[in-house]
Amino acid sequence: MLATRAQSKLSHLECPECGRRSDAHQVNSFCRECNSPLFARYDLKSLRLTYKYSDIRNRPKGMWRWAELLPVNNPAHRHSLGEGDTPVIQLSHLGEALGLKNLFLKDESLNPTATFKARGLAVAVSKATELGITHFVIPTAGNAGGALAAYASSANCSAHIFMPHDAPRVNQVEVEYYGASLHLVDGLITHAAREARLKTSQNTHDDILCLDVSTFREPYRLEGKKTLGFEIAEYYQWRLPDVIIYPTGGGTGLLGIWKAFDELQELGWIGTERPRMICVQSTGCAPLVAAFNAGQERAQTWQNADTIASGLRVPTVFADRLILKTLRLSAGDAIAVSDEEILAAQKRLSTMEGIFAAPEGAATIAALSHLNTIKALNQDDKILLINTGSGLKYI
Repeated sequence: MLATRAQSKLSHLECPECGRRSDAHQVNSFCRECNSPLFARYDLKSLRLTYKYSDIRNRPKGMWRWAELLPVNNPAHRHSLGEGDTPVIQLSHLGEALGLKNLFLKDESLNPTATFKARGLAVAVSKATELGITHFVIPTAGNAGGALAAYASSANCSAHIFMPHDAPRVNQVEVEYYGASLHLVDGLITHAAREARLKTSQNTHDDILCLDVSTFREPYRLEGKKTLGFEIAEYYQWRLPDVIIYPTGGGTGLLGIWKAFDELQELGWIGTERPRMICVQSTGCAPLVAAFNAGQERAQTWQNADTIASGLRVPTVFADRLILKTLRLSAGDAIAVSDEEILAAQKRLSTMEGIFAAPEGAATIAALSHLNTIKALNQDDKILLINTGSGLKYI
C-alpha cells in the first residue's frame, strides 16, 4: 500500500549553477549551459503554512510518506517495493573501542535490491512514467542497474542496463532475473556510459523516448536519495548529527542529504546548523579527494581507476562542483582509504556489530579510524555513518 494520496508541491526545475528554470511537467535531463544537474524545487513557502510533522508521522512507513516533498503527483505512478525508513543502529561496541560515545550507522542494505540505489530509481522511474516514459537506459557499476531493472519491472517498463564485464556477478544475475536487457562492456562505468548514450540516441525513433537515468543526468534520482536526509533529521528529532561520513562515487546521496536539510530548514523544522559532511573514496579512485585537498572547484578524471568497492569506481564525477562546494560549506573533509583498509573495516564491523556492510559502507569505518587517529572528532560528537548496501552483493 502506498503511504498517501497527498499532492506533490513540485513547482519547477532549476539549475543550481545559473538559476535557469525548466518546466517540471516536461521531460528534462540537465542544464546544457552549465553542464550541471537540475534540482527539483517545491512550493515550500505555502507548504510551511500548513505542513506539520504529524502529517507524515502517522502515515504508513516508507519513502512515499514524504509525498508533498517528492515530485510525483499521481499516486498511481508512485511505484514502490518497500524502500525507505531504513534503521539507524548505534554502534556501541565499535564506539567504545574508538572512544566515541555517539556512533551510529544508517543501514541501507534493508532497501529493495539491498542497496540505497532503490530510493533514487524508485522516484526516477515513477516520475518518468507519470510523464509517459516507459523505456529506460542506464550505465552502472552494478547496483543502480539492479535497482532500475527491479523498478522497471514493477512499472511494466523496459530497461537496458550497461555495466562493466567485471561488475559483481550478483548484479548481472539480478538484472537478468528482473527481465531487463543486460549489456556487458569492456572497461569502467565511463565506457558503459558511452554505450548507454549511444543506445539512447538510437531509440528515439517512432516517438519512443529511451530515457537515460544516469547519475545526475535526470533530476529525480536525487529526489529519492534526499529522503535519507529527511529520515536522518527525523531520527535525531530535528537536531542533526554533528558529522555524517558518506561513501562517495557519483555523490547523489551526499547532495540529496544536503538538499533535504535545506528544504527542512525552509519548512521551519530544523535550524541553520549542519553536520560536517565527510566524503570517503578509495585510494584507487579518488577524484573528489584530490580536488578537495588541492583547493580546486573541479575534479579531474581519475586515470586507471581500480578498487574492490565498485560503487566508488567512478572516475568522472558529473556533479563535482556541487559536491566540493557542499564539503566546504559544511567545514567537512574528503578522505581516501585503501582496499586493504576497506576489507579490514568490513570484517571489524561484522565481528563487532553483526553488520555485513558493502565495501562502500565499510569504507566509512576505515575513514572513521583515520579521523579518530588525527583527533578530528570529539568523543561526544553524534557521528553517523552511511552503509549503502549489503556485503552479500559482493560475494
